[in-house]
Amino acid sequence: MSDPVLIARSPADLPSRTQLLAMSGLEFMQAMLAGQIPHPTIAGLMGYRLTHVAPGRVTLTGAADFGHTNPFGAVHGGWYGTVLDTALGCTVMTAVPQGRWYTTLEYKVNITRALPLGMEIEAEGLLDHAGRSTAVAHATIRGRADGRVYATGSTTCIIMGEG
Repeated sequence: MSDPVLIARSPADLPSRTQLLAMSGLEFMQAMLAGQIPHPTIAGLMGYRLTHVAPGRVTLTGAADFGHTNPFGAVHGGWYGTVLDTALGCTVMTAVPQGRWYTTLEYKVNITRALPLGMEIEAEGLLDHAGRSTAVAHATIRGRADGRVYATGSTTCIIMGEG
């Protein structure tokens, strides 16, 4: 993660609702990847970044550090949940039509093994379904060096707005 990433530092850095609705979700995600729209603040706090955007597919890379640990020194479950929620939501966003938006109805996380601190990961989100009013996606966190699955997740989102 050596290239600098544009991260929102204040509400003024975020696109307006009018700007958001003028783009399709895919265009929005591509603009974020290109650095034309900032990554959300949470990306900087949690140590991940958007690295690939395609229709129905998004990848993030990152690593948990000591600031993301629980009282036992292991990666906190909230870190896995945040990374997966981002991968899932961004994947759904690639299918949202111009003039519409989405929000998460539910998401589920399964942590399959402990992630070593500092291990570079790739989180891949894949779209399973996008209809007029709902979308479903799943995501996986894998170690970049070992290819092992560290966590999986799934989501159902509601697509809102005129459609």
